[in-house]
Amino acid sequence: MAAGDRKYFSKQLVALLVGAALCSYFGSAPASFGQASAPEQNIEKNIPEGAKLLLSANELVYNRDADLVSAVGGVQINYGGYKMVAQKVEYNQKTGRMMALGNVELVSPDGNRIYADNLDVTDNFADGFLNSLRIETADNTRIVAESGERVGGTLMILNKGVYTACLPCAEDPKRAPFWQVKAQRVIQNGETHTIRLERARFELLGHPIAFLPFIEVPDNTVKRKSGFLFPTMSLSQNLGFGLSVPYYYVISPSMDATVTATGYTAQGFLIEGEFRQRFENGTHILRVAGIDQAKPGNFSSGTSDAEAGQRGMVASKAEFRINPRWTFGWDVMMQSDNNFSKTYKLRGLTGTDRTNQIYLTGLGKRNYFDMRAFYFDVQDADRTNTAEKQQAIVYPSLDYHYVAPQPLAGGELSADVNLTNISRTHDDFYTVDGFDRFRGLKGQTSRLTAELQWKRTYVTPTGLVITPLLAARGDAFALNMDDPTGYTGNYIDGNSATRSMFTAGLEMRYPILMTTDNSTHILEPIAQIYARPDEQLAGRLPNEDAQSFVFDATSLFDRDKFSGYDRVEGGTRANVGVQYTGTFDSGYKLHGIFGQSYQIAGQNSFATDDLVNVGADSGLETDRSDYVGLGGIETPYGVSVAASYRLDEKDFEFRRGDLTTAYQNDTFSTQLTYTHLSAQPAYGFAEDNDEIQTNSSVKFKDYWSIFGGIAWDLNNDVISRRTIGLSYDDECTIFTIAYTDSRDSDDESGSDWTIGARLTFRTLGDIKIGTDTLE
Repeated sequence: MAAGDRKYFSKQLVALLVGAALCSYFGSAPASFGQASAPEQNIEKNIPEGAKLLLSANELVYNRDADLVSAVGGVQINYGGYKMVAQKVEYNQKTGRMMALGNVELVSPDGNRIYADNLDVTDNFADGFLNSLRIETADNTRIVAESGERVGGTLMILNKGVYTACLPCAEDPKRAPFWQVKAQRVIQNGETHTIRLERARFELLGHPIAFLPFIEVPDNTVKRKSGFLFPTMSLSQNLGFGLSVPYYYVISPSMDATVTATGYTAQGFLIEGEFRQRFENGTHILRVAGIDQAKPGNFSSGTSDAEAGQRGMVASKAEFRINPRWTFGWDVMMQSDNNFSKTYKLRGLTGTDRTNQIYLTGLGKRNYFDMRAFYFDVQDADRTNTAEKQQAIVYPSLDYHYVAPQPLAGGELSADVNLTNISRTHDDFYTVDGFDRFRGLKGQTSRLTAELQWKRTYVTPTGLVITPLLAARGDAFALNMDDPTGYTGNYIDGNSATRSMFTAGLEMRYPILMTTDNSTHILEPIAQIYARPDEQLAGRLPNEDAQSFVFDATSLFDRDKFSGYDRVEGGTRANVGVQYTGTFDSGYKLHGIFGQSYQIAGQNSFATDDLVNVGADSGLETDRSDYVGLGGIETPYGVSVAASYRLDEKDFEFRRGDLTTAYQNDTFSTQLTYTHLSAQPAYGFAEDNDEIQTNSSVKFKDYWSIFGGIAWDLNNDVISRRTIGLSYDDECTIFTIAYTDSRDSDDESGSDWTIGARLTFRTLGDIKIGTDTLE
């Protein structure tokens, strides 16, 4: 064959290969309804420039009389990442048609595979035929058809097509997959980028369960396209059965919206809208929702749910990258009453305590800046509840942390700054068992805190690790708040105050490594001492951010054990303990911490008066603290045990802690947690609080599992929450149904019980009813 003929023939083979690759548009089915069109790709342009065509065949024949070029016997073509094999490839120069015959297989660069008995296309790829077509994608979706036809360069029509995302049965490949969609015709439109399944029949386990005249969905080249999304359903006690139908609308390449109409059998129609816009440096999401309740009387009388008729909500969330280091954003919500979003379970807005904020953050290599303003929504059903009005309005809170780039005297120098400015319209005050607690005072207060810290670590030749520390801190307050009426402590009388704290500390650790033939153990005694003057104005200032104090093994070695800046630990204190880690060749792992804290000199900050009694029953209010510890064991058999505890310093009585045991294997998993809190009258807990929570899941057959969980209040002998459900999960289908009964007396929202279900067909979408989890 002449060189010129070879060149021409190679060109036609390339054309044939690229034309066949157009079939890979069927390579994956749509992920869901509603995505936007991308321009049709020119596959020929995707082939790298200068790519070489490799052709292998038993025989190459050129028939000049018939103008027919043929590659015969074990034909293999590799070009630009595309691979094709066939028994024979022919190009007819007279008719301008190209044909691949016999066990044709085409593999595209993305891993999609196309199989056919034969392939016949024109040399301009506008028209063509494929027989006995099968397409397998890289994500294990499949399309099978008796024949396929390419028309006008834009349409691909498959006759008697079958689509599924399920893998064939390994034991019996002829068995019907778990689900599949059969259609008389499958039409892929290259201009609209849609796939239309005409006279479609959905089959489950080989049995038809739904018939539709047609289904039209985006093809795999589509990212965004207007259209209806899969509906969702819900079922609850006071709302009734709900059906939600969302519609997705593409406004522009950078804007889209979703409008959802939900019909409740008990309450009427809920309308939701979500508008999304993407900018070059960020995104913005605007949400609105509203309903005119048909039967408010379904809710408990006297609640905001029962007394509200027309209800609504508007929310906005945005984040913008000013530059690689700085981010600005907000997350805010306003609603007509204090429980609308929680009652109707609006996505992401159902929490009892909702935080509205606006923020500016910056992150550098050695510094960090964060400034935020807060407003707190308290969602509950009591219209007379003043809990939200008692919440602080924060404008703003600023945090800055800096680490010096160069060592100072061989150690690390760091600085922390905090500025907090808050106000309240109502006092947050209550009395329990004769103890007055002032969680917040009406008025305004501001505090500026700055602290410098230096520390350096030495390792002696014997392995002793010594870390000296020096710190200096100053606070300035501006006070314009009401006096705490009835407070027996010595509350400060004035509009301003200052205080300071200087600390000199020393920490010593001595890790001891012990090894045996089959295990390794590290035992590390730790001792700390911090010398400080007494806390200035202890208990005489408002305490806003240091109220949630818990003393346990995780805070044993903290220099300042208070949770915030409004209190600062004073006096000389020593922390002593030991931690252990052990690993065994058999797969067992052990870890533990045990220790105690001592007030050596000066005033004990945790034993002083405080507006919220923050140190009461903490375990640190005595000169010798309670004992604290934690420990755990992991076994190679799936069993693990972890415990955290606080024991009374006099008689080792169990004061606080939890014990968690868990087991997991291929078919069964379970977790049991026991929590104990001793009575704390100063905090409003007159009796001990003991609770058991457990969750379990059993896989009883192939992909089927049953799961459940309970929360049991031991003191009141009440099951406060229980859930039971059934699930099926394989490579192409997920089905879950769950029943949850919650007996939370403070929750008067949608219902005391709910039924949730979810049915997901991979690549097609899912149908949901309520919540199908253990939450």
